[in-house]
Amino acid sequence: MSAHAVNGTAVNEAAPVTTGIGADGVAVITIDRPHRRNALNLDVKRRLTEAVRTLNADDTVRVIVLTGAGGYFVAGTDIDEMASMTPTSHTLQATDEVFTTLRHSAKPLIAAVEGYALGGGCELALACDLIVAAEGARLGQPEIKVGIMPGAGGTQRLLRTVGKYHALRMMLTGEPIDARTAFACGLVSELSPDGAALAHALALARTVAAMPPLAVRAILDVVEQGQDAPLETALLLERKAFQLLFDSADQKEGMRAFLDKRPARYTGS
Repeated sequence: MSAHAVNGTAVNEAAPVTTGIGADGVAVITIDRPHRRNALNLDVKRRLTEAVRTLNADDTVRVIVLTGAGGYFVAGTDIDEMASMTPTSHTLQATDEVFTTLRHSAKPLIAAVEGYALGGGCELALACDLIVAAEGARLGQPEIKVGIMPGAGGTQRLLRTVGKYHALRMMLTGEPIDARTAFACGLVSELSPDGAALAHALALARTVAAMPPLAVRAILDVVEQGQDAPLETALLLERKAFQLLFDSADQKEGMRAFLDKRPARYTGS
């Protein structure tokens, strides 16, 4: 990926997916396929996978924001490409790899949703840790309308997020829900005015980026590993992670700064 600077931010050109890294430790990945409302094809999925992996390996990046250009997040998976696929081609082309990569990201991921997040787009948002949605956005799993079902986390992550009855209504009717409804049932972390989802997501990302990186990673790990474990097992995971943070320089710095009534300077060590 080639790089140049835009408004002081390094940008890697790899259309239809671009990556920008700010001095504040926040990276932005933008999907830009305006003629398809940012629908996911194999090329976009591959580029997204590469972008997330590259940013995870970059020590200057603390939080990643994922968004779409042109007033849309992702309108779905590209049906033109998917219509002729076979079970074997799905396996050979690893069509779910991008979702797995996002779910296992070591850096917090925030989806900034405008317009539509449907099908694979909704699953892409579900693979993130936080979702900021514009009030006019619509989220849904309409796969049943083209003879299939969600296949990249929609049935399971949506179920665990909004519960059986909301999830089944969305999947069995294929009808999307608006952002306010999504917020009310826990699918969205924060609402923004239309056109401001990215700005709100960036503000949220900067807040998280200023937190101690080891504690951020520990919270992500324990939430991910503990959500499907028995409560006692999950509580044990939490306690062990909590105790281990007391070996970190950031714990000592954070508590000293609190007692000294000054801003903490975290180093991730």
